[in-house]
Amino acid sequence: MQIKPVSIRESKGFLQVGVETYGGGLWHTWFDRDLTVAGRVVVATGENKFEHRLVRLTRPILRVPNLAIHLTSGDERTAFKVNTQTHLGFPVLATSIKNTLNKPTDAKPSHQPLLLKLLADELGVEASQIRDLELSVCDTQPACVGGALNEFIFSPRLDNLMMSYCCLTGFLAASTPESVANDTRIRLVALFDNEEIGSESAHGAASNLMPQTIERILACAGLGNSVDAVQRAYRQSYLISADMAHAVHPNYPEKHEENHQPMMQKGVAIKYNANQRYATTSITAFLLKELARRHGVPMQEFVVRNDSPCGSTIGPILSAGCGIRTIDIGLPQLSMHSIREMCGADDVSHAVNLLKAFYSDFSKLDESLVVD
Repeated sequence: MQIKPVSIRESKGFLQVGVETYGGGLWHTWFDRDLTVAGRVVVATGENKFEHRLVRLTRPILRVPNLAIHLTSGDERTAFKVNTQTHLGFPVLATSIKNTLNKPTDAKPSHQPLLLKLLADELGVEASQIRDLELSVCDTQPACVGGALNEFIFSPRLDNLMMSYCCLTGFLAASTPESVANDTRIRLVALFDNEEIGSESAHGAASNLMPQTIERILACAGLGNSVDAVQRAYRQSYLISADMAHAVHPNYPEKHEENHQPMMQKGVAIKYNANQRYATTSITAFLLKELARRHGVPMQEFVVRNDSPCGSTIGPILSAGCGIRTIDIGLPQLSMHSIREMCGADDVSHAVNLLKAFYSDFSKLDESLVVD
């Protein structure tokens, strides 16, 4: 959830902060959680001088309280339905009677003065220096390893910070001087924003960021930036779209196709979809499975049921936009889009090892495959 441009609100003695839902969250999981804010703030640092600063308040300052069971109707108890505007859209910040900072001002503020004061204190500036803000609401509970055998990771935003972490870690592990010197191809990690809402932004996968980046890399490397050089680079490239996958749920096993049920601790899942919601093909799947076999990395396969909707990733977007061979993969997880998600701890090593192998050894494997 993101704080609205004009977020100030007061109702029945409570100071509240207006928020806008982002993407397709499991919104019922946000009720009765200890929430805070994080993001960036534009601050005036001098006369006609401004800078943006990152900020995160570590203590809980917001809460979306549930309605007591005594006040709900029978229908409401059996089917909890969230109105994201009226029920979720205004987390409580404080009570009016306790708020001595909320004094009348000449101009109507866009945000609660108390919230601005908390941000200013964290940044070491005056509240009057804050010119604008871009803040998300988030849970204060830190990620942890859990389960009786310490085999699970409980954390917010596993989708998709987990695969982002695995890609970067595998990339760095493979980037030894010798490995890089002997590789004739260019290695790249691309982390895009706004995947959950369609990727259509200046920093999303549907923008021209990827093509422009490749063109500039070719130019800087002295490989030319003509249309022909760029197109040849695309055709010789291989793209892994790494986004978390749905693990089979022990209480809802019927939600998965019977022969394609990714399980935690059993490795990376390759995602297939005949309707191109995922970009995997037989060739791209073979290459990664063969690479995994050579390095002892367990792999799984995922296909949605025919009577189930299928999500998508940036894989089809980049594959169609650039013409790059693409595969969709991800680690199995439960509670996707909940405020608190869950995945297997062992699978992190599986993904890192696979991606390390990809960056260090894929070039040799690719040269051994002939496709008309």
